[in-house]
Amino acid sequence: MNVRDNLLYTKTHEWLLFQEDGQATLGITDYAQSELGDIIFVDVPDVGDTIESEESLGSIESVKAVSDMELPFSVTITEFNDALQDAPQSVNSSPYDDGWIMKIKVSEDVKNDLLTPDQYKELIGS
Repeated sequence: MNVRDNLLYTKTHEWLLFQEDGQATLGITDYAQSELGDIIFVDVPDVGDTIESEESLGSIESVKAVSDMELPFSVTITEFNDALQDAPQSVNSSPYDDGWIMKIKVSEDVKNDLLTPDQYKELIGS
């Protein structure tokens, strides 16, 4: 499984790439997309919505199952990857690049609530 060293991870298999302006790009990990199988739809809240800790950030539908995304802290949605409306399979083929899902603004210092790449590798057993 591909685990990138420049990202932080959640126990529920999302990745985050933080920018200096307090925003972060979010997607699901290579491990998560492989477990879900062929992704056919990505559903997220509206831009501007604030999502509280452990509430659903949206869902990813695959041929196998529907999986909710969630974070252990509150965020505001600032952008959605519009390309996923026509090509949700990008999450499978390029989960860390073309298949990013949304950009978020975090409401607090949250990096301590996330896993390092080594901790995430341990979680998924690789």
